[in-house]
Amino acid sequence: MKFKLTIAYDGTDYEGWQVQKTGTGVQEKVETALAKLFPSYPRLHSSSRTDTGVHALGMVAHFEVPTAEAKMTPRKLSLALNAWLPGDIRIVSASAVGKDFHARFDASGKQYRYFVWNHPAMNPLVRHTAWHVPRPLELPAMRRAAPFFVGKHDFKSFTSNTGYSPGTTVRTLTRCDLKRSGKSLTFIIEGEGFLYKMCRGIVGTLVHVGLGKLPADGIKQMLAKKDRGAAGMSAPAHGLVLWKVFYRRRQETGGRR
Repeated sequence: MKFKLTIAYDGTDYEGWQVQKTGTGVQEKVETALAKLFPSYPRLHSSSRTDTGVHALGMVAHFEVPTAEAKMTPRKLSLALNAWLPGDIRIVSASAVGKDFHARFDASGKQYRYFVWNHPAMNPLVRHTAWHVPRPLELPAMRRAAPFFVGKHDFKSFTSNTGYSPGTTVRTLTRCDLKRSGKSLTFIIEGEGFLYKMCRGIVGTLVHVGLGKLPADGIKQMLAKKDRGAAGMSAPAHGLVLWKVFYRRRQETGGRR
């Protein structure tokens, strides 16, 4: 039997999603909880990776267990896993899926959201989930710049070196916009796939536009240069949330709920 999990977590105390050689990844915590329920010690296969300090509301992962071990309904599975997980990790939902489903390879896109608190004094209630930018931001300039990221581009100027080759640095974004509610800014970025620290590079650059450090119409030139030094800073990790993973087709098997 194969199960799909949607997982939310506060990444503050974790070294990212993946199992780590040093430090603790969120994946390790969820796999430890799975081992309490299934003697086969199932491994998780995720839709994405998140870096140290990055959060998730809609991380998707799947695992498989022998049919003989799959005795509980998906609803009870969520409850049982949450009973073994720390309070900063939660299984939002679980479902039985077909044997050909893969959390990563079947994903058609992802949405990330980045949160900024734009006020001289930081709101202590969001200090772990938003970047504090104390200086006033020119929102019209940022909104003029954001659409330049939409489409198929080489995003080499907005990714950091991972120590290994990503193959190609060309990616396609379908959405890049921002909303303001009082002192809170939300950047919404959607695409088929993302490079290492790409969202954070985009947000950091847009904030630099809002501060008047970079021109709103300079995004095309930054993309064309294919040089990380041509763009703005990388925004801090703690403001970023993997919000949702998109799938083109329904994965549930229609089995027990």
